[in-house]
Amino acid sequence: MYQTVFLKISLYVLIVCSLACSPKQPKEQLPYYNSPDFTPVFLAAGEDVTKTIPHTIDSFSFTNQLGNNITEQTVDEKIHVANFIFTRCASICPVMTKHMKMVEKEYATDNNLVILSYSVTPWIDSVNRLKEFAEQNKITSSNWHLLTGNKAEIYNLARRSYFAEEDLGFTKDSSEFLHTEHVLLIDKTKRIRGIYNGTLQLEIEQLIKDIKVLRDE
Repeated sequence: MYQTVFLKISLYVLIVCSLACSPKQPKEQLPYYNSPDFTPVFLAAGEDVTKTIPHTIDSFSFTNQLGNNITEQTVDEKIHVANFIFTRCASICPVMTKHMKMVEKEYATDNNLVILSYSVTPWIDSVNRLKEFAEQNKITSSNWHLLTGNKAEIYNLARRSYFAEEDLGFTKDSSEFLHTEHVLLIDKTKRIRGIYNGTLQLEIEQLIKDIKVLRDE
């Protein structure tokens, strides 16, 4: 009997030691996206991000639903999520807004997560109209900015910085209407780390998980 007990204890100690000595699992890593074709780039340990991934979100200056000026400094050293909507959209935008509210709810108390929803019809979506839209959709987070401003600047930022329409964006100018279901995840260095279909709940659930990965980087 004592021998059996001793063997069980010895086996238990051996298992614990094995687990303690086994190498730790590597942290989950999100890719970088450096080009409009969204080819994922994974960096090796110690690799220089600034040299390998030169593309970052450009500077910008727009107005939110409260009349406040929002610039690239608003998202300095913060993770941000970007999408492109318009308040009169009756197709994909209501679904996208509903799904973005999942992100708002999940990170309601996190001031290091910012949501930027750029209007693609800024000539219609005035500050007052965006405020009404926010109220209608119960958008209450101080970190969710519905943005309006110069059309050409919004379109250029969308296509050339966020790659909102992938490689097609480089063949279009600001006279061609921008309408996309893409939601972009941007890290604290303003580099693109994820692209999601904002009309699909499963993809937004993945976005929420990926934000947690970035927070741990």
